[in-house]
Amino acid sequence: MAKSRSSRKTDTAADPVPAETAAGAAAQSATSPAAETAADVPAHAAAGDANRTPMLFEVAWEVCQQLGGIYTVIRSKAPAMVERWGDRYLLVGPYDPKQSATEFDESAPPAPLADAVEALRRQGLEVHYGTWLVTGRPQCVLLNPQSVRGRLNDVRHALWDHHHIGLPGDDWLVNDVILFGHMVEQFFREAVRTVTAERPAVAHFHEWMAGSAIPGLRRAGLPLAIVFTTHATQVGRSMAAGDAHFYDRLPQLRGQEAARAFGVEPKAALERAAAHGAHVFTTVSEITAYECEHVLDRRPDVLVPNGLNIERFTAIHEFQNLHRLYKEKIHQFVMAHFFPSYTFDLDRTLYVFSAGRYEPRNKGYDLVIRALARVNRELKRTGTDRTIVLILVTQRPFRSINAEVLRSRAVMEEMRFHANEIKDQFGQRLFHATAMGQRPDFHTLVDDTLLLRLRRVAHAWKSGRLPLVVTHDLVDEGDDAVLRTIHESMLFNIAEDPVKVVYHPDFITSSNPLFGMDYDQFVRGCHLGVFPSWYEPWGYTPMECVALGVPAVTSDLAGFGTYLQEHVPDYADHGLGLVHRRGRSDDQAVEELAGYLLSFVATDRRERIAMRNRVESLSEQFDWRNLGRYYHDAHEMALARARA
Repeated sequence: MAKSRSSRKTDTAADPVPAETAAGAAAQSATSPAAETAADVPAHAAAGDANRTPMLFEVAWEVCQQLGGIYTVIRSKAPAMVERWGDRYLLVGPYDPKQSATEFDESAPPAPLADAVEALRRQGLEVHYGTWLVTGRPQCVLLNPQSVRGRLNDVRHALWDHHHIGLPGDDWLVNDVILFGHMVEQFFREAVRTVTAERPAVAHFHEWMAGSAIPGLRRAGLPLAIVFTTHATQVGRSMAAGDAHFYDRLPQLRGQEAARAFGVEPKAALERAAAHGAHVFTTVSEITAYECEHVLDRRPDVLVPNGLNIERFTAIHEFQNLHRLYKEKIHQFVMAHFFPSYTFDLDRTLYVFSAGRYEPRNKGYDLVIRALARVNRELKRTGTDRTIVLILVTQRPFRSINAEVLRSRAVMEEMRFHANEIKDQFGQRLFHATAMGQRPDFHTLVDDTLLLRLRRVAHAWKSGRLPLVVTHDLVDEGDDAVLRTIHESMLFNIAEDPVKVVYHPDFITSSNPLFGMDYDQFVRGCHLGVFPSWYEPWGYTPMECVALGVPAVTSDLAGFGTYLQEHVPDYADHGLGLVHRRGRSDDQAVEELAGYLLSFVATDRRERIAMRNRVESLSEQFDWRNLGRYYHDAHEMALARARA
C-alpha cells in the first residue's frame, strides 16, 4: 500500500503542515474505512450526522471529452466513486459543444445546486448540468471557457499580480485553461455558499489544466480541502523523450530553467502552483513521485495508482473463447495483408502488439522493433516454423488507408463470397442427390461458371510485391521515427523472415475497415502486449492486457512496472514480464526484451492457455474497488489538513 509522505519544505502557497498534524492525518488515513473497502462511507458519516458528511468535487479537463489517458482514469473510476459517495459526488469539467454533447445528458440541476448554477449564469457564465453517459451516471457541471473570453486579460493580470505567474497571450490552450480555472473558482465560491454550506468539501483536481484554479481558491480562503494529482510533469514528458540520461539528471535538475528550455514554462508554472497550493499532493506511481520531487520541489503525499473496471467471467473458459474468436478476426486481416504475396501457417503464428500515443522513445517502440529484429535473426539462424506478427498501433497524420491494402481486403472478401456460393451450391445438390439415393460424382455438383469466377479472383489475389509495412499513406512518411527504426532494423516483411511487421498509424475501432473490431477485442485476440516504456507515469496498456487475460511486458520506468515490483513480487509467474531500463543502456534493455520474446515464442499452446489463466487471475487487484482506497486516503488526509 502506498505510504503517506511529508513534503519537503518549499516556497509553497499552501499553509505549512506541522509534522504532528501530518503524522496524525496519515494515521487517520491508514485506519479510515477507506482502507477497508470502497463501498464504505467516509469516516465522517459514521458519526451519524448526515449534514456534516463531506462532498467530493472532482475537477478534470477530460470530463465528458476524450483527449488522453486521464479520460480513462476519470471515466473508469466513476462507478466506484458513485458507489461510495452517492449524490455527494460531482464532476466538474469544461464544456465543448463538439465533444461534450455526445457524452453528456443535460438536465435541470437539483436544489441547492440549482441556486449556484443560476447565480453563475446571472454573472454571464455558461453552465451546464447533467449526467455523464457512462457506467454509474455521475452528475456533472460543465463550464464553457468561451463564455468568459472577454475576461482573459483580467484573469491573466490577476495570476501575475497575486501569484507572479506570467503567461503568454498567444497560446490558445493556456488561455482556455486559465479561463476554465477562473470559472471553476467562481463555481466554488457559489458552491460553498449554497451547496456545501456548513458541511466539509473536498475538491480534487487532475493535472495543470484543472489545477489552474487552485492558486485563486487558496488566496480566497474558501473552506475546501484541496487535492491535486499530477499524472506526469510537463518538464518530465518534454525532457525524457530526448534525454537518454533523464533519470540520472533529475537530482541536479532546476525545474523552472528546464521548463524555459523546453518551451513549457507557462504550463509548468501553473502545474507548480497547483502542486504547492494543494493541501494534499498526489501522483500515480513511485517513479513519477521521484520525478515530482525534483521537477516540482514537492514530494507527493500519497500515491494513487490507476485502476480499471474489471469484468471477471464466472467460467474461466469464457475469456479463452473470446481470445479464440477475436484471434480469428486478426487472422482475416493477416491473410488479406500477407497472403497475396506469400503464405504461412496461421496455427503457428503469434500476434504481438504495442500501442499508445505517438511518442516513439517514451513508449518504447524503438526498443520493441530492435528486440524483434534480434528475435528475427535468431529464429532464422536456428530455423523455425513459427511466425511472429508485430502490430504496432498508434496515431499519426495520414491521407487515407493505402490503396493496395484496401484492394487486397476487397479481393479477399470477393473470394470469400464466391467460395460461399460454391459451398452452398455443392451442399444443396449433394443433399438432394443423397436424398434420392444417388451416389453423385462430386465434380458434377458445382457449375463450371462458379469455379471459373473463383479462379479469376484467386488469380487477381496474387501479388509479386512484398507486403507493406505501413497500412496507411502517411503525411510525413519520410520523417516518421517508427518507420525509420523499422527500416534500420531490416524488417521488410520478406517471406524468409519469421518476424513480420504491421505499422497501423490509427487507433483500432469497430468502424475500422481493416480489423472491424474494437480495441479491447483486438487486445483479446493477440498473444502478447509489449510496452517497455522509457517514460510512462502509469501505463494503462499493460494493465488493460491483464484485465483482458493477455500476457504483457512493461518496464521498471513505467508506473505500472514499479507497482508490480512493490505489490506483485511473483509477477513473472503470472505471465508478466518487466524490462529493466533504469540505469541501463538501450542495448542492454533490447537484449533482455529479446530474450523474453524468444522464451515466449518457445511456449506451446497449452502453456499459453495456462499463462492467460494466470494473468487473468491477477486482474481483480487492479479493479477500482480495490485501488480506489488510495484516493479515499488522500481525501481523508486533505480534510484533516484543511481543518488543522
